[in-house]
Amino acid sequence: MVNKGKQPPRARTPQGRRPSPAVYRRRRLVVFGALLVVLAMLVAGAVAMSSSLSGKADPGVAKTQATVAAPASQAPSTDPVAATATTSATPVCDLNLVTVTASTDQPAYAAGQNPVLSMKITNGGVAPCQVNVGTSQMEFLVMSGDDRIFSSKDCQAKGDDLVKQIDPGKSETANFPWQRNRTTEGCGVISAKPATGTYTFKAVLGNKASTRAVFELR
Repeated sequence: MVNKGKQPPRARTPQGRRPSPAVYRRRRLVVFGALLVVLAMLVAGAVAMSSSLSGKADPGVAKTQATVAAPASQAPSTDPVAATATTSATPVCDLNLVTVTASTDQPAYAAGQNPVLSMKITNGGVAPCQVNVGTSQMEFLVMSGDDRIFSSKDCQAKGDDLVKQIDPGKSETANFPWQRNRTTEGCGVISAKPATGTYTFKAVLGNKASTRAVFELR
């Protein structure tokens, strides 16, 4: 007999079943593994990029830096202190370049004419010099051959110091009128007068002496 009032029971299909706990565990492991792979790839990419930036500099930048730095190391010094020290050095007096020359106001003198003996002190250096041109340093010496005729030192009671600045290329001149007389050291009395003839005059200043100037007495 057929039971018409009741529906026959339906058979359960596989799609209607709930997954087992083992299936859930496998699915979670698969998802977790995929996440690990993605993270590993990201870390590897970051490390590679960092190595590239630190290990390989831009050749264009390095070349520019080298080009700019090289001239700086070769540039001449512009230190204002050094430039001032080089250009503003003060010249120093060289007394070796101070010279003495002798001359007379005439080459020859007639009877009754007294020669004027001149001593000229010249600074031939490049710096001003302080020179003692006092009578304590000067001597006017007249000779006739080897015969000592006259010296301004013989009868000089006391010599005086007189320091003067002589600028480069400038001179100081001292004149001494000679009375055509003879002298001896210590200012002894000599009545004889120089005879006519040729004489020489030498100017002395301290340790400097001139060449002899020649003149004639008539």
